[in-house]
Amino acid sequence: GQYGFAGADALVRFARQHGQRVRGHTLIWHEQLPAWVRNGAFSREAMLAVMQEHIQAVAGHFRGQVAYWDVVNEAVSDRGGLRETPFLRAVGPDYLEHAFRFARAADPQAKLFYNDYGADGINTKSDEIYALLKALKAKGVPLDGVGFQAHLDSTFSPRQARMRENLQRFADLGLEVHITELDVLLRGAGTREERLEAQARVYAEVLEACRAVARCTAVTLWGFTDAYSWRAAAEPLIFDALYRPKPAYHALLRALGGTP
Repeated sequence: GQYGFAGADALVRFARQHGQRVRGHTLIWHEQLPAWVRNGAFSREAMLAVMQEHIQAVAGHFRGQVAYWDVVNEAVSDRGGLRETPFLRAVGPDYLEHAFRFARAADPQAKLFYNDYGADGINTKSDEIYALLKALKAKGVPLDGVGFQAHLDSTFSPRQARMRENLQRFADLGLEVHITELDVLLRGAGTREERLEAQARVYAEVLEACRAVARCTAVTLWGFTDAYSWRAAAEPLIFDALYRPKPAYHALLRALGGTP
């Protein structure tokens, strides 16, 4: 029955002391829910009250300190349509609209994002997300941006997936565009050195796709060392488990105009 903010408060303090911006992740998500939310038999009004209280408590606690909030995460199903969640069941499709309005009230200064995976290029899922966000914008919902998680692997081709074109069409809706959870699994044929170079290429091409779109203003990696990655066995990050820079590190540096 209590919120424990001590760990998050320490991170926010560190960021403020070092001139860093903080992304809040996430306010409404179908995973990592307490059992009373996941299994509860809520009326529409009761679930809206639960959502509002949670968003006000969390985003309100960090009011003025968080630059971006991923307000709703992964609401679109891989099979099409909205994902079946306790929020959809109790409230209906407009739970997204309410979540964004609650977040705006809780922290008017933060930029509010919808965030999802599997939509990095032009495909069926990104088409659905595009239609969803376009409809929300048409309703005047306070939606500032869209986050593309970009959990990829070293066989992925941002160019063949038309990633830049995809980012641009969301930007054309007036949305800020972010790459929010970038990591690239080490997969495919060839020697280890060849796979590391393929991984580096994917990292560089993702960054280049973002830089080609004026409204794409942030790229966030989902960690930095393989030692603590959620997919550590596939070595997806730009430093290895011993904190040594991999070819992907140097590829990103070059793509940003730095030294190799």
